[in-house]
Amino acid sequence: MAEKENTEYLQSREAKKSIKPLLNGRPAIWLRQLKHSVTTASGVKKIIVKIAMYMLLLGLAFVFLYPFLYMIITSLKSNSDLNNLAVQWIPTELKFENYFIAADLLKVGRYARNSVIVTVCASLGHVLSCSFIGYGFARYNFPFKKFLFACVILAFIVPVQTIIIPLYLTYSRLGWLDTYIPLIIPTFFGFGLKGALYIFIFRQFYLTLPRDLENAARIDGCGFFKTYWKIVFPLAQSTLVVALVLSVVWHWNDFYEPAIYINKAQLGFLPPRIKSIVSIVNAPPESLFEMLANLGLQEGEDTLNNSVIMAGAAIICAPILIFFAFAQRKFMQGIERTGITGE
Repeated sequence: MAEKENTEYLQSREAKKSIKPLLNGRPAIWLRQLKHSVTTASGVKKIIVKIAMYMLLLGLAFVFLYPFLYMIITSLKSNSDLNNLAVQWIPTELKFENYFIAADLLKVGRYARNSVIVTVCASLGHVLSCSFIGYGFARYNFPFKKFLFACVILAFIVPVQTIIIPLYLTYSRLGWLDTYIPLIIPTFFGFGLKGALYIFIFRQFYLTLPRDLENAARIDGCGFFKTYWKIVFPLAQSTLVVALVLSVVWHWNDFYEPAIYINKAQLGFLPPRIKSIVSIVNAPPESLFEMLANLGLQEGEDTLNNSVIMAGAAIICAPILIFFAFAQRKFMQGIERTGITGE
């Protein structure tokens, strides 16, 4: 009986101790307020950091997107909007006729076809040849391997302008001038525009692959070419997209080599045609009126101006933007998987 009373007394004493802060109120409330203030301070700090980060990202995004936004908005302006300082971002009227005029001046049908043919062929040549060469550098030991790879890196560093004269003389002796051959054939041997970079990208990816895959393929009777084509090449899809996107963009926008090797107007490409619009817009009034007549426009219409130039630039950029929109997911995966590792 006494033991039971002692137990009840101890329990009641502990209960009083546990409810004493609640009865008093002040210690418990102070602890809750302190905890709440600490949590709130850290929460406010996190919110401030996030806001600052988002503001910085938005600012950087605007810096990068500003030229593109300026091009699109200006391409839709009329001449009156161009001369009105109050009209900056939102035109008073959308003048889509600028795109039709720019397309006529660019001769999109003819020159876009030439650009697509060369860009597709050269890009495929780079992807096929550079992936194969990069696999050789990544997996096999052969004489002068390090020296040859150093030459590949040197070829990427040295600008094409320093070797353009020997290339021009060589292609002239071969009778390749005024054709697309100098722009396409070298890419199937790993040369050409930025070919060394693609070799390096593929080599870095192949170094990350486990050798067990190739060993298992050899046990199953696969030779070198079959192992590469059936096992290794399909695994490099993301890296292939990276090289393909870079090659397409650089070949599409290449002004230098086509201007050196090709002089025939009918073999020209679409991007350099932007110079024709600029020259027409800046032409003397007599030539401008003649061009207006050829386009079927009234003399004095405010049609050939900077808006037409920007519309032409937008037309030239459109194929690349559409291509990148479809390849974006694979491109980002390839960027993440292509590590900078080495042996």
